[in-house]
Amino acid sequence: MRLKLKTVFVLYFTVSLLGLIYALMQLGQRCDCTEHDAARDRTISRLRGELHSLREQMKKPEPTKPQKPGLPTIYVITPTYTRLVQKAELTRLSQTLLHVRQLHWILVEDSPHKTVLVSEFLVHSGLTYTHLNVPTPRESKLQEGDPSWLKPRGAEQRNEGLRWLRETAGGQQGAQLEEGVVYFADDDNTYSLQLFEEMRGTQTVSVWPVGLVGGMRYEGPVVEQGRVVRFHTGWRPSRPFPLDMAGFAVSLRLVLANPDAHFDGNAPMGFLESSFLQGLVTMEELEPKADMCTKVLVWHTRTEKPKMKREDALQKQGLGSDPGMEV
Repeated sequence: MRLKLKTVFVLYFTVSLLGLIYALMQLGQRCDCTEHDAARDRTISRLRGELHSLREQMKKPEPTKPQKPGLPTIYVITPTYTRLVQKAELTRLSQTLLHVRQLHWILVEDSPHKTVLVSEFLVHSGLTYTHLNVPTPRESKLQEGDPSWLKPRGAEQRNEGLRWLRETAGGQQGAQLEEGVVYFADDDNTYSLQLFEEMRGTQTVSVWPVGLVGGMRYEGPVVEQGRVVRFHTGWRPSRPFPLDMAGFAVSLRLVLANPDAHFDGNAPMGFLESSFLQGLVTMEELEPKADMCTKVLVWHTRTEKPKMKREDALQKQGLGSDPGMEV
């Protein structure tokens, strides 16, 4: 009897030990919940697919607005150059241009090469664009401390944009390009959306007032009986066209018909606009817009140059901002 009890005890202990070992081996293992796991895996797979699709959509710039057949294209030529506020300026301008139908942005860098910052910015801008570059000759550049009015700025870049338009018009897209308007938009101005619709129907050269320019509340054409008769300006009203660069647009047909029209980088102060316009049109042929030049739809604003005293002090201590952070 004792032997039998001992045998039973050993058998019981052995079975219990094997059961404990099996239970320990199962810890961390997947349970056999086939249907539950399959449903969960399908949900995870679907969500991952949707996330991937959203990421791909975010990478692709979407057209800003549907294009209208027959709607004249507005070609906006913008000179730009490397500085701390460049990306901020371009962001503000591009956010305005995104709301304008049938627009092609020609962004021209004052640089011997296309910079990574501007290239990447344009790829993600959502705009139809052309990226160009041409450096301003050293002797024509403003030096540190020079007043902004000392030398004409952006002449080479605007001429490069005109060159691209003329060359492209000579190709397969020529017929389409002829129905268009050319506007020179600096990257630091402020633009009303209404301005672009005002200029879209330009036949020769359209004009309008510009706010906060020339030390005045506004400058611009004076209209009588539907025609421009003189200009409201505080400096050299005898200039052929005393207009700000933001105060006119030109028919692309007129640009193509006058291949020699360009901006003179050596023009005297205040004559850059006149150097281009006087080869295209007379004052009597100007087309007044913005309710016969009685409304201001563009402002000659300028971003204040950031003060970097604290940044400079921290850099001397080796604690400056991360240079890899794009600003």
